[in-house]
Amino acid sequence: MAGMAQQNKEYQRQMEAEQAQVRGRMARIQHKIVVLSGKGGVGKSTVAVNLAISLSQAGKRTGLLDVDIHGPSVPTILNLKGQMAHSAMDAILPIEVEANLKVMSIAFFLISQDDAVIWRGPMKYQMIKQFLKDVEWGELDYLIIDCPPGTGDEPLSIIQPLENTDGAVVVTTPQEVSLSDVRKSITFCRSLHLPVLGVLENMSGFVCPKCGEVTNIFKSGGGENMALEMNVPFLGRIPIDPQIVEACDSGQPYVDKYRQSPAAKAFSDAVALLVGSNGEKQIANKETPTMRIAIPIAQGQLCQHFGHCDEFAIVDVNSQEKSISGIFTEAAPVHAPGVLPQWLGQHKVNVVIAGGMGSRAQALFAQNGIQVVIGAAAGTPEEVVNAYLNGTLQTGANICDH
Repeated sequence: MAGMAQQNKEYQRQMEAEQAQVRGRMARIQHKIVVLSGKGGVGKSTVAVNLAISLSQAGKRTGLLDVDIHGPSVPTILNLKGQMAHSAMDAILPIEVEANLKVMSIAFFLISQDDAVIWRGPMKYQMIKQFLKDVEWGELDYLIIDCPPGTGDEPLSIIQPLENTDGAVVVTTPQEVSLSDVRKSITFCRSLHLPVLGVLENMSGFVCPKCGEVTNIFKSGGGENMALEMNVPFLGRIPIDPQIVEACDSGQPYVDKYRQSPAAKAFSDAVALLVGSNGEKQIANKETPTMRIAIPIAQGQLCQHFGHCDEFAIVDVNSQEKSISGIFTEAAPVHAPGVLPQWLGQHKVNVVIAGGMGSRAQALFAQNGIQVVIGAAAGTPEEVVNAYLNGTLQTGANICDH
């Protein structure tokens, strides 16, 4: 047991040291935006590149981080195939594409662009962590992060270590098969307390270059309707343009080569919605959950003994309206000193409501900035949180005062 405890301490020290390195690198970057998609093939990387180019053309110092480990297409889109990563001192140096744009991609570490990245989870996690803590971006106004598609380990490994991330842009196409996956992406963001800056509908209608008539090959308007349904901002529609494919294949950024096209204007409009016409981010437009409450549960009810719970209900709350805006459950991690406060802190929890909790655990939560409410009676997570919000939560003695 003593050896295991020592290993846990060493692991925690290592994690804290790595997080400090990430914090140090990210401190020089004013705004961080992740680009997500529920599935592959919706043009996520094309959107990420053209958003980054649009920001750089607006005079913003911009970085583009390609962490789509199994499909790094950013180097192809920017004509950087064959480029290799370089290092100096203890840092990895991004490649400077132009005065206001720097790029880093997993592809810069591959000997051949045809090499497949056949890695299991731990190796992918370490690579992602290395990108976050070792790449020296310098002073940036914006860092655009092109995440892998879906809601698995890779995007989770990117988002969790980042602090003060502005939010996510979610890319979709109009058809229902894509929209269904995007709903999951939005739920994923909410579970990580990551604001959704907006939904961008790609491949939305084909504009005939000769007559200007619009043909909705993959339908149109599905992204906007879904954004309205999920109560997130809508950033616009990017029409289908064969010149986008031609520009990507030739390594010339589309918004740079075809600045007067409808699709380039749509990208420009999306950037304006994200950062404003004067370059200042539109914070008021983003989705902002205001409080997150964790409830230890067993068999769907508040677990009276904090250390014996099977899982946690994580409840997002609009504290102004005193209403629940979302709820999901997470299996409890291994119970060991300091693990739960750190784990719930990573989930951006503000308040824990429990039946009983030891004094040491309470102190550890306080150190992580998490308020603890103890002595609560059994009930469903919804009942407990609603009572807390309404000021009617009845609390008694701490059943675990040790």
